[in-house]
This record gives sequence, structure tokens and C-alpha cells, in this order.
Amino acid sequence: MTTRNDLRNIAIIAHVDHGKTTLVDTLLHQSGTFRSNEHVDERVMDSNDIERERGITILAKNTAINYKGTRINIMDTPGHADFGGEVERIMKMVDGVLLVVDAYEGCMPQTRFVLKKALEQNLTPIVVVNKIDRDFARPEEVVDEVIDLFIELDATEEQLEFPVVYASAINGTASTDPKQQDENMESLFQCIIENIPAPIDNSEEPLQFQVALLDYNDYVGRIGIGRVFRGTMHVGQQVALMKLDGSVKQFRVTKIFGFSGLKRIEIQEAKAGDLVAVSGMEDINVGETVCPIEHQDALPILHIDEPTLQMTFLVNNSPFAGREGKYVTARKIEERLREQLHTDVSLRVDNTDSPDAWIVSGRGELHLSILIENMRREGYELQVSKPEVIVKDIDGVRCEPVERVQIDAPEENTGAIMESIGARKGEMLDMINNGNGQVRLIFMVPARGLIGYTTEFLTLTRGFGILNHTFDSYKPMAQGQVGGRRQGVLVSMETGKATQYGITGVADRGTIFVEPGTEVYEGMIVGEHTRENDLTVNIVKAKQMTNMRSANKDQTTTMKKARIMSLEESLEYLNDDEYCEVTPESIRLRKKVLDKNEREKAAKRKKLAEVNQ
Repeated sequence: MTTRNDLRNIAIIAHVDHGKTTLVDTLLHQSGTFRSNEHVDERVMDSNDIERERGITILAKNTAINYKGTRINIMDTPGHADFGGEVERIMKMVDGVLLVVDAYEGCMPQTRFVLKKALEQNLTPIVVVNKIDRDFARPEEVVDEVIDLFIELDATEEQLEFPVVYASAINGTASTDPKQQDENMESLFQCIIENIPAPIDNSEEPLQFQVALLDYNDYVGRIGIGRVFRGTMHVGQQVALMKLDGSVKQFRVTKIFGFSGLKRIEIQEAKAGDLVAVSGMEDINVGETVCPIEHQDALPILHIDEPTLQMTFLVNNSPFAGREGKYVTARKIEERLREQLHTDVSLRVDNTDSPDAWIVSGRGELHLSILIENMRREGYELQVSKPEVIVKDIDGVRCEPVERVQIDAPEENTGAIMESIGARKGEMLDMINNGNGQVRLIFMVPARGLIGYTTEFLTLTRGFGILNHTFDSYKPMAQGQVGGRRQGVLVSMETGKATQYGITGVADRGTIFVEPGTEVYEGMIVGEHTRENDLTVNIVKAKQMTNMRSANKDQTTTMKKARIMSLEESLEYLNDDEYCEVTPESIRLRKKVLDKNEREKAAKRKKLAEVNQ
């Protein structure tokens, strides 16, 4: 069987922040893809604003480089398990993977997640031990950890014979020897050419092209990005699109784009093994197959992991609704959520009994919070409820998602961490002491126990701990209370502007979330109570002005700094009877029932119902 020796298709996979995107940068620069006078940003593959701010990859991207006559198509994938939907589809498009592992941190939870997906697809791995220049780098031990992980994930004997390249992506150097570095990435390029299988050349057979990613362009509409598995595709060709529901649609291929560096270039034809983008199909979806009209043969549908977390998205109905947002109506919010489904296959949007609310399900808090962040930046106003895990019935047993949690923390914090995770029904699997004052702890914890845990964890470890978790499996539900917030909240009883006098008056009751001058409304959460019950407070109270002189002069009071929470922290903080109001300018926490008397009545009714059960 002939192969296309001038072509290699690879994906770069790794745990978040182990240097995938920086490695792609370096390969692009050293292959001469950019002109010498061309200005190129750092982490050039992270194109989205949020990706740049947070330094994480959310969307899988593709690029191509030419190295000594061989074209290497590279897919840069996200490291977070929340974006696993992207990773799984990429695996179908490539013949091999570069597994990037940090020379100090070693194998992390998402290293395990992405590697498992690659081995399931029977891809050829190359291990890149990155950040070899770091202090305390331990390359040999890390390679042993990788071997253990391969064995644990049932790798085949061929997969276990993986080559190892030691690299420093940021310095642009690589070598097959951990003790010394060559002056460029030549050894990594060589390793890719020699070890990654070339695609089979069956371009004479009938066409099969499967869509793995979607893009949208105002000029040409929807664009399907995928791989030609068989045959040849031409511009102007009439083809059949095999839909997921079994129906068949015909269309004409209007444009085909190949990739070179960061640019898309129009090409006239694509052959077996090519990764290309195709336009002309208005309603194409991920996993659908394009083939000749006279030879309809669909490829197997891509399997995508189910969502594990859901939230209710609602139209904003707070007293401040419509002040800051451009899009505030139910119709606009629903249109935006449906549009997201075009490109995000891990997301589900279901209608509820109310026309103003939708249940949105995703792979994790990060997955959903990035969607909310994008919406607020685009000018949308909405409210969201507390994230809840999706419970499934498996063989008549109620099961919940369980996460594999890996914690790296200073030795003196281990007792407090174990106690806090134990309270959240976590089970310890392993404890590794590296001997440098750091301990690695591995737990299995119900996903609902991790909602809201990050803040508590950072407090316990004074910010020195690192927490990573990834979905493991569904297991029977743990009994009793798991996680949740223990403290009550301070709720505003008035609408108006918070005053320094009002805040100072309640400062000893807890932690304040708003600064003087912030507009608040009745029922809005303005702080955290020191006790377990909620307390209604007046922080808009102004000082009475009189012309009487005071015998004791006003004491100068020092105000504690308000605790301003990010979107993720706000979502984690929510309780069942609260909403997070999200607008382009503000993130506010509020009670579902704004009126104090109504809230108290609702609480009594809830208590009675619990007693009667």
C-alpha cells in the first residue's frame, strides 16, 4: 500500500501549562514559516482574547509547516478536560501525537486524560520532556512516570517503545540526551519524520472526508475542518453530505482551504491524508461525512463524552436589568446559546417549562464559565444558577460523576487538605513525598464536592498549593451532604448606593463584597456572614448630619478592603436559593427571592416540606 511520504499529521497533547502552544510557536519559527521581518506575537496559536489573558488553549487550532520537503500538519489541542470534546475529535484526524510533559511536574491528571484518548485511537506517541531548563528538572524520573502511565492505560507493546526528546520550547532547543541540548529543534523534527506514520495514499478510491471542527466566516458561512480519509476532493465538485440523523444532502464544494503557518490558503484540490477546511455546506455538523453522490459511504460517527455539569441560564430580571447590556431578551439569549451549539459539540441546551430559562450542560465549571464570559463580552445580560452535577441512572442505581484529583502542596498542609477532602467524601489513592518539602496527594472525589472547593483550598495552603482534577467515571452517589457553602450571606435590605458609613456599621459581621459608591438593590448579596445564617443589612445608610457639635470627635475608621470575586469564584460561591447576575459591566450575586418577608416565608415552607418527608 502506497503512502504519502511528504506528509505527517500530528497533534500536540499535554496537561494545561506544560508548554504545548509555546512548542508550536518554536516549531513554526524554526521551520522558516514566517518571513524574517514578519512580526509574530508570543503564543501565536492562542487567538481568542480569553486564551491570551488566561494563558490557556480553549479551542483546538491547526497549522502546517514545511520541513525539508515534508509538510507537517500540527493540531494544538486544549489541556483542560473541560474542553475534552475538542481533544477527542482531533485524535481522529491525526496519525501520531507529541505528548508534552513538564520536566519538573511530571504526569498530571490531564496528561492522563489526553494520553488515554490518544492510545484508544491507536496513535503513535512521541514523548517530549519540556522545560528541561527549569530548576529541579528531573527528566529521568519523569520518563519513568510516563512509562508507568502508559502501562496503567493498557498501551500496546509498540506504543510503549516511544522515542523521547528533551526540549526547552522557550529557548528553542531540543536533544535526545537529557544532559545536554542542541542549539535548535532539529532532533524533534527528525523524530517526527522518522516515527510518525505517513498517511496512506488511497486518493484513487471514492472520496471520504469527515468534519472534526467547525468554523464560521461572515463571507462564506459555515466552514467544516477535517481530514480527507480517502479519495480526492475538487473545488466545484457536487458531493453528498451524510447527516448524523441518516439523511443525505447534496451541495457543491465552493472553496477548499489548506493551512500554511497561521494562514489559510485557497487550494483547488485535496487528497487522502490532507487536513483541510471546506465551505459551501450551510448546515454541516461535526462527525458528518462528505462523499460522492454515487458512492455514499459514511464513516463512523465521532464519540464525544457526555456533559457532567449543568446550570440554568435565565433572562436577567433584577431591578438593574437592561442597564448595561445590549442583548437582554429571551430571544437573543436563546439565539446565542443555539449558535454556540454549532461549534461546541460538548454542550447541550434544553428548554424548561419557562420561556425565559434554559438548562445548559457542559463538561465542567470552566467550560460553562468561558461561555458566560464570552457572552458578557459580546454585550449579553443574563442570570445563572448554581452549577449542579448531572446524575445518571445506571442499572437502577443513581450515579454521580467522580473526579480524579491531584494536589501538590507543602508538607505542613497535608493534614488540613486530607481533612477538608474527607469532609467532601473524597477517598485518598496515593501520597508521594518528593523529599523537597512538597507532597503529591491523589484522591477520588465526587464532582459536587469540588464545586466551590478552590477558594477553601487556596486558603488552606496560603496560595502555595496546586489543584488539578479531571473526570474519571460515574459511581454510585455518596450519601449525605457533600461540600457546599457553610457560611450565610449579608443581604441588602435597601436599594441605593453603598456608603462608607453603612459598610463600616456591618464590617464586623463578616466580609464585604462591595465598595463604597457601588449601586446595590434589595435582595442583593453584599457580603459573607461570619455565621451560618443569612443576615439582612443596610449598607446604604447615610450618616445623620446635625449642627450639634459632638463631645467625642469622630473616630477615624480604617475600612477593610472589599473582596471582589471573579466570575468563576462567584459561580462556585452560589447556594441553591441564589443567582449570579452577569452583565457586560458587573457580576452581582443575589437571592432568587428579593423581598425579605417572602424569603422567610419560602424558607419556612421548605422546612415544613422536609419535616413532612
